[in-house]
Amino acid sequence: MITRILLGIAAIALFLPGCTMLCGERKSDSHEIIETTLAPDSAAHPRQSEGDILVLKDGTLLAAWSDFTSGPDDFANARISAAKSNDGGRTWSAPFVLQENVGHKNVMSVSLMRTRSGDVLFFFLVKNSATDLKLMVRRSTDDTRTWGAPLLITTEPGYHIMNNARALQLKSGRILCPISSSADVSTRQQPLRNFIYFSDDNGRSWKRSEDILDCPKRGAMEPGLVGLSNGSLLQIIRTQMGQIWFSISTDGGNRWTQPGPFGVVSPESPSTIARLPGRGELLLIYNPNLKARTPLVAALSSDEGKTWSSPKTIEASPDATYAYTSVTFQRNRALLTYYVAPNHTNRLSLKFKSLPLSWFRTE
Repeated sequence: MITRILLGIAAIALFLPGCTMLCGERKSDSHEIIETTLAPDSAAHPRQSEGDILVLKDGTLLAAWSDFTSGPDDFANARISAAKSNDGGRTWSAPFVLQENVGHKNVMSVSLMRTRSGDVLFFFLVKNSATDLKLMVRRSTDDTRTWGAPLLITTEPGYHIMNNARALQLKSGRILCPISSSADVSTRQQPLRNFIYFSDDNGRSWKRSEDILDCPKRGAMEPGLVGLSNGSLLQIIRTQMGQIWFSISTDGGNRWTQPGPFGVVSPESPSTIARLPGRGELLLIYNPNLKARTPLVAALSSDEGKTWSSPKTIEASPDATYAYTSVTFQRNRALLTYYVAPNHTNRLSLKFKSLPLSWFRTE
């Protein structure tokens, strides 16, 4: 009788939403590398970039990205498009519009976050000009079926950048949005500077950090955040200094140490940092090449970012560049998105790649 009951439970599990055998990693595929062109470029959509992925409650993957329709440059028309996958990213639904263009130029750079309350927050940028870029957030209380009205986060004037997949929630519940800002991004006379907007009421109201970070040359750019084991925060910073820079906060993101070199070679390109589930190593995804955004590699740190493993190659071709990586974890997998830009074109496609966590931990 017990055997029959167990077999019955196993059979039912095969058909439950979110079941491992149906969504994402299947037992026989635990070491499989899954990769697809999630959003291919075309004449009508010449740039598909800056994506993020959210795992819905039933295990479905929701991917969203910047969908440029009038050209590939940062000021071309764009909206936020999305697609869903019920098989771990092997196949995707037809794209649909998640956020229409409400800016004079575009909307772009999506971050998706499921908060500790269960609500989903959808962050995006609204671009009006080289002096006016705003960060907005919308809320869903029904697992992305419907969305509330946009709320303005960056209330000060200026050009405020938050990269895709950058919002972070701490164990305390505080939500942080790392911002790179300039009064006028079209001139090098206005260097970029980093600061944080944070919320202690689940994203309903926002405050700006006291400290503003500067770096040499073009300035501090496109920060990323990760929590450290001692309760402090690590900020990584894109620079023109030939490597990633960093800063530390011990008060939840309000005050920051003076930025300095991180010891990781990188061109003027954004890097992505996160913490692996399980053993808790830090994961860094970056371009280890001073001259180009290729290759795209991953490295691990077991000492909170003081030292890093030898880089492991995610994308190796010198005939394309790769950047603006998002990382989402689902069970024993890391789900990545990043743009792929072949050298002989000015078009960008968005690629999806699902890697078992063991891939990062093996030589």
